[in-house]
Amino acid sequence: MSATDPVALTQDLIRCPSVTPEEGGALTLLASHLSAAGFTCIRVDRGGVCNLFARWGEKGHDRSFGFNGHTDVVPVGDPASWSHDPFSGIETDGQIWGRGATDMKSGVAAFAAAAIDFVTDTPPDGALILAVTGDEEGPSIDGTRALLDWMEAEGERMSACLVGEPTCPETFGEMIKIGRRGSLTAHLTVRGTQGHSAYPHRALNPLPAMARLIDRLSSRRLDEGTDHFDPSTLAPVTIDTGNPATNVIPAEARASVNIRFNDLHTGASLVDWVETVAAEIDVEFGTATEVTARISGESFLTPPGPLSDLVTKAVEAETGVTPALSTTGGTSDARFVKDHCPVVEFGLVGQTMHQVDERVATEDIRRLKAVYARILRDFFA
Repeated sequence: MSATDPVALTQDLIRCPSVTPEEGGALTLLASHLSAAGFTCIRVDRGGVCNLFARWGEKGHDRSFGFNGHTDVVPVGDPASWSHDPFSGIETDGQIWGRGATDMKSGVAAFAAAAIDFVTDTPPDGALILAVTGDEEGPSIDGTRALLDWMEAEGERMSACLVGEPTCPETFGEMIKIGRRGSLTAHLTVRGTQGHSAYPHRALNPLPAMARLIDRLSSRRLDEGTDHFDPSTLAPVTIDTGNPATNVIPAEARASVNIRFNDLHTGASLVDWVETVAAEIDVEFGTATEVTARISGESFLTPPGPLSDLVTKAVEAETGVTPALSTTGGTSDARFVKDHCPVVEFGLVGQTMHQVDERVATEDIRRLKAVYARILRDFFA
């Protein structure tokens, strides 16, 4: 029986300084391991972003399981504030330390190790695909999107896909993600007329209008939630005038709000609502408001069924824990994969991701590989 070590592979990946958009050698390392196991490995680079497509088995096979993940990581911040070199991948106290240890080089290492051992020991009747990007932590325009665009053009297909992002809040095995909320950020610019603060009647102060606008947006309860989603939320994240003077009424005020929304809404419908409220405020105050928005992703749901059942049974068998099916948290690249095939997410505990001293329990990496291996055995059984 083959025994590819996911812990050693995690350490090697952490030692690759792949802060978005740098590849840092991480995808090259993966391709080397996968090629040696018989995978066809193709670099799918776009827009200065490096991505890796790897397939074992027949192209376009009607039974094809895919894994998706990323090797890029967020910046480390001040290296001096870390207990260990953030790119050391050191093992101590039963944990692997370093940037990407949780999010998500351990997940990539676990599914790569499971895939290598599976095709080596029990070659399946079907295809196994790994789609790994270097642009999940960045703009996410030329990462998984580029891989899926390339796959469509080349006739490559996944029947189902598992994204290996951290999904468990506290305990390994406790949560599978079967969907994600949508996300958008609206930037608001309220324009008035600059003037002396001693003569406010000669100016048009945009700040009261902005305060009213933010209050009206944030006071609105968007919905009560759905069967699989929590209520949608709106959070003001910045308000600014750029005005250093205390005796000047500024000409404009700027703010941004972030909305996380469920399947009762679309990004476009929420942008329309923000624009409508802004127009109402302009009528009240005589201001002129500009709204620009970026929709990071729409909400989606993979209804409970064969794929979530497959993953649930594997998690139960390997951990003794029955995972909850959840749609909580931020966005992930599953929002792109869902347009290609059914997709769910399962991975490690994410408590330290993006933090100083990011780390992961060594044993959890091995257990994650075991879950992924069981998923492959059951899928191709």
